Formats: sequence, structure tokens, C-alpha cells
Amino acid sequence: MRIVGIEGTAWAASAALFDSETGEVFIESDPYEPDSGGIHPREAAEHMGDAIPEVVSTVLERAAETNDGDGAGVDGVAFSRGPGLGPCLRIVGTAARALAQTLDVPLLGVNHMVAHLEIGRHGSGFDSPVCLNASGANAHLLGYHNGRYRVLGETMDTGVGNAIDKFTRHVGWTHPGGPKVEEAAAEGDYHDLPYVVKGMDFSFSGIMSAAKDAYDDGVPVEDVCRGLQETIFAMLTEVAERALSLTGTDELVLGGGVGQNARLREMLAEMCEQRGAEFYAPEPRFLRDNAGMIAVLGARMLAAGDTLSVPESAVDPNFRPDRVPVTWRDDEESVARDPATANPSATGATAPGGSEVRGAEATVTFEADSVVKRRVPKTYRHPELDDRLRTERTRAEARLTSLARRAGVPTPVVRDVDPTEGTIVFQYVGESDLAEALTAERCRTMGEHLAAVHGAGFVHGDPTTRNVRVDGDRVYLLDFGLGYHTGHVEDHAMDLHVFEQSVEGTADEPEPLCRAFEAGYASVARGDDGDVDGRRSAHRTQSGDDEDALTRLRQVEGRGRYQ
Repeated sequence: MRIVGIEGTAWAASAALFDSETGEVFIESDPYEPDSGGIHPREAAEHMGDAIPEVVSTVLERAAETNDGDGAGVDGVAFSRGPGLGPCLRIVGTAARALAQTLDVPLLGVNHMVAHLEIGRHGSGFDSPVCLNASGANAHLLGYHNGRYRVLGETMDTGVGNAIDKFTRHVGWTHPGGPKVEEAAAEGDYHDLPYVVKGMDFSFSGIMSAAKDAYDDGVPVEDVCRGLQETIFAMLTEVAERALSLTGTDELVLGGGVGQNARLREMLAEMCEQRGAEFYAPEPRFLRDNAGMIAVLGARMLAAGDTLSVPESAVDPNFRPDRVPVTWRDDEESVARDPATANPSATGATAPGGSEVRGAEATVTFEADSVVKRRVPKTYRHPELDDRLRTERTRAEARLTSLARRAGVPTPVVRDVDPTEGTIVFQYVGESDLAEALTAERCRTMGEHLAAVHGAGFVHGDPTTRNVRVDGDRVYLLDFGLGYHTGHVEDHAMDLHVFEQSVEGTADEPEPLCRAFEAGYASVARGDDGDVDGRRSAHRTQSGDDEDALTRLRQVEGRGRYQ
């Protein structure tokens, strides 16, 4: 099977020929390179209009040269439907339709971000990996479950490449900024910047503002660049490890143009090695935007009969990867594996008795009726950053676990804490993680617990199904290390979003579980009749308006980079 792929979501006008028999991928690309600043949509579209015919022509010549019979010998035309810049996508879509009709072959509409994952799976031979996509406009974690790729975590403001470009534009550097930051960071000393992880979601807006302010205040640009790399890539590596722990998989692939950064690849490889997982980063030509990955996925879609008619082939600039029916791997194992083989949560396990397990952030040792949790040093992080995070999170976990218990939420009793060593001793609680025992009633109880925590003036920060223990009807809330004091509705809504993402990423039927969770939250936060009660509620914004966390949750859900 031979597939022509056409890519043009933003800056790279690219065409490719993939031969599934030989495995050869021929790529021809003509990148848009603005004179200054970032990508200008109008200029990018003008470049796409000029360059797409040229790169497609080159690939068709290659197809004819390598065909044993007459003509090009092409079996299908695949193109990037989205996500991306609308004007660029429309040019690519028009070219693909015209070519497919001219050659009288099927048309295949490919999700650009799923293609990043699939080219990693193709090259690695992995069965069902988690994928960290780190590109210009996007940053997210994907895992396969029940016929779709689920978004396990994502940026809540801007893509990682765009975030870096915002800083480089501020200091007067030309696009693309990533390679320039990587070069400067090699000569700099670490400069401390904000670190924002919420479950498996993350945010770059605060770190970018702090980086700009540091530069304006006279911090050497090399030091700021070192701080940017160490902080941003440590955040991405941490959430990738959290996704591995949540799903129980031991395979990670990297996608996206930012994945060309050597420091990011180094961090991910070190993290995977330490937890016994396998890591794969495709060669650079498949990390940056390219038509090769479009053609490779197009071949799999064609083999599955997943084709498009011309009338249904409209492009979609907001094409989320979790909206794509994954027809080409129907019979394969989900990334969310049998809970019996999955990694345990940070303070959960199957049974006490002297055993030791490792979660995403800590090792846990069981001694009689106690759990000794130690936040192990993360050698992929800069030592100063790692020491700060381990100390801060240990203190927060001990303090907020006790505060939650006072607010009426079942939690383990804190018996001892040593922030310097990152160690806490807890009472052993529960028979299993919530991930292994999901029911609507337990999810409803979880909603009630989070509402009580928010009413007490703080958030959990990482309320995934792996950070909850159950014992019959008793539901214990654990792992408050990412929590903090706040009365803001946005922070409360993010707690709800993190929990529902973890349910959607692991449950076979997440919708009724999420409905029960929200009903439980509303019963405490609003009152059983669904109305906000008359007292000053911590579930309202600090400005005093009537918006509550459940209302804001709908906004948060629509804030991902594909909405």
C-alpha cells in the first residue's frame, strides 16, 4: 500500500509518500519562516498556497519513479484535517480533495495530534503507550481506552512551543524560539520560576510572565532560559509519569516539535529508566510537523476502511484527538490495563506487611498498620527545584490531610512528618484504590468530599482515582501534596476537572460516574435542592458573584487547546 500524505496545519507545507511494504517514508517539506515574531496566519496561508503544490508535485514524481507499473501507483491520499490554523488547513484540504479525485483513490482525514502519537507507536513497536505531545500550539497526554485516545492531561492556557516563543519575542529573538532557548540555556545558571501542575494538567502563563519580568529586572537571559527549560520540561516529565502511574502502562512515546529539545528527551528517558518503563522519541523529521506521520496513519486508516467522501471532508481547526474513532486498532489492549497489574497510587497498595511500592511521586513502605511515604529525589529535575518541590509538597500534604479530616472528610491519620527528608508516616487505610473499585455511589461520595474540602478553604490539587482509597462504603481522600489554600472558584473547578479526567481516562462508562460525582458535589456545595445556600460560600468567586465551581467546570472543559 502506498499513501500520499499532505500536512499544513501551521508552518510546515509538507507532502510525503509512505510505502507500507518497504516501510520507506519519503518527505518533502517547505517550512514557513517569518522574518520576525511568531507565525502570522495570513502569511502562513499565503506560503501554504504557494508551497503545497510544489511539495506535492515532488512527491508525485517520487511516486512515479518508484512505481513498478504505470502512473504514480498511489492507493490513497491522507491530509491533516486539524487541529491547526483554519486558512492553512483549508488549502491542504482543497489540495487533498483535488488529488484524490484526480487519482481516483480514497480520501483519508487525519487528526494531526493523533498522527504524532501513531508515528511514535509505529516506530517503537509499542502496543499501547501513553503519548506526551509537546508542540507549538499544543501540549497534552494521550492514552488509548475503549476505542478512542483520551486526553489524560493538557495545558490550560497555551501550547509549550508558543509559550517559549512568547518569551523569545519579548527579548527580541526571531522565530522559532525553542532552539535559541536551548542554546542559551547551555551557558546559563538555573533561575527559579513558578511551577504549576494540577493533577495531569499544567499551565505556562505564570512562568512566562515571571520569565519576562526576570529578564526586564536584569537577570541574564542565559539564566532565565536555563530556568525556563528546567521548569517547563520538569512539569511535562512529571505529568507524563503521573499518566504512566494512573494508567498502569510502562510505555511512553514523545511527539511534537518541542520534542526535538535534547534536555526534554533526557528528562523523559531518565524518568522512564528509573521507573522501569520504556521510552521512545522518533527521529527529528517525525517530531516536527511533517506529512510522513500523516501518510503512515492514513495507511492504517485505509486498511481499516476509515475513508472520507468529499462532502464530509471539511477541515476542523479545533479537532480534538479524543473525538477520533480509533478504527485501526479495535481489537487491541487499552492503555488503562487490568488494575491488578497497574502501578499503585502514592499511598495506596494491595496489602500491608513490609512491602514497598513505587507510585508517580513517592515510594511507599507498609509496616503493620502504618504507611511510610517518602518523596524520592527526582534526578531529572534540577536539584534546587527538586528540593523545593519535595519539601513544599510534604508540608502541604501533612497539613492539608489533617485539615480535611477536621472538615469531616475521611483521611489517614498523620503520625509523623519530616519535610527535609520528604517523609510522612500515615495510618494504613482502605482495601483498594478507587480506580479498581469505581461505582457511581463512591464517585458521589468523592464529590461530597471535595465540596467539603473546598468549603474548608483549600483544594486537593490532584484528586485522581489513584489518590482515593476505598473500604466498603468508606471513601478516603489521600495525597494532598499538590493542594493549597484558596477560595477561588477557578481552583475548585480545576479539582473537579482533574477528577473527571482521571475517570474518563480509565473507566469503561465514565458518563454516569461523572454525573454521580457532580451530584454529590452539588449536594454539599449548593444544598440538596441544587441552589446555593444563603451563607457566604467558599464555592463562589472571591469577587462575590454567584458563579460556582460546577458552572465554572463547564468553562474549564472548553478551555483545552482544541476548543
